[in-house]
Amino acid sequence: MFDDEDGPAPAAEAGFPRALERMSVDALEAYAGELEREIARVRGEIARKRRLGAAAAGLFKPPS
Repeated sequence: MFDDEDGPAPAAEAGFPRALERMSVDALEAYAGELEREIARVRGEIARKRRLGAAAAGLFKPPS
């Protein structure tokens, strides 16, 4: 009735985590690269929020 290859990939396949056992080596390497870029993006956002938090704490610090 429906051909699985014609439709979009299931949501779990497009997101995280993916079914690794069905992926080729090239696809796994590409996926690892995507994850590494996402980790770098998350770490950048953590650093940004820490800087903002430190700046906000400095604004509300009582005078010495």
